[in-house]
Amino acid sequence: MASRFLSLASALVFGVLAGLAPVSAQDRSIVVASTTSTQDSGLFGYLLPLFKAKANIDVKVIAQGTGQALETARRGDADVVFVHAKAQEEKFVADGFGVKRFDVMYNDFILIGPKSDPAGVKGKDIETALKAIQTRGAPFVSRGDKSGTHSAELALWKVAGVDIAATKGPWYREIGQGMGPALNTAGAMSGYVLADRGTWISFKNRGELEIAVEGDQRLFNQYGVMLVNPEKFPSVKKEFGQSFVDWLVSTEGQAAIAAYKIDGQQLFFPNAEKKGS
Repeated sequence: MASRFLSLASALVFGVLAGLAPVSAQDRSIVVASTTSTQDSGLFGYLLPLFKAKANIDVKVIAQGTGQALETARRGDADVVFVHAKAQEEKFVADGFGVKRFDVMYNDFILIGPKSDPAGVKGKDIETALKAIQTRGAPFVSRGDKSGTHSAELALWKVAGVDIAATKGPWYREIGQGMGPALNTAGAMSGYVLADRGTWISFKNRGELEIAVEGDQRLFNQYGVMLVNPEKFPSVKKEFGQSFVDWLVSTEGQAAIAAYKIDGQQLFFPNAEKKGS
């Protein structure tokens, strides 16, 4: 009788432990709200298995425009934000939604256009190019999604002295979608579009599109990462999220970012500022 009791007790304990095991395993995961460029470029597909092997933490990515990613984090629906609109990121931290912001990497924006170059912008600086596109009414595709790329585009129109809200017409098409669809739309319209270099390098459906403008210092594109504030959102997995942030800015994480290439081309260049802001 005693042995049956012990066996039953052992079975109950084993059952409880077995029931807990999957929960513990599921808990070793974080949600990262990030941009479409880190996803569409294939960077996450390369980095996340390396991080998983190091920390045994799964990363679930919500790929959105930067503005949407920050809004997701403001609702407490992410543990970490990894985006590319520094002014918006710094405001996110100043407003108490993020703990600290760290530079992670950079690349640059490029103006993509049809090989026929109807606005005659190839090889020009970005200011001259945008003025020419607006003056000639050449087709231009805007992501129109409050992403980091969209924010950069709007800032560049201002640099060019163009009030895009007042002057846009049928030539200016806002699609409210990510970088891949924007490039596809530009190809279909034989139009111009501002893109991040990482997505362009990984983009396979180029057709008649090519780089029209590049190398202008005003096209610099910085990425940053932040842990969502666990004091504001107790559901944030502070330790696991911070582990991901720390790994990205570590020597190992920075080397992994530098090592990611497509056809021999490096997509992102690490420049972690480890003290943060």
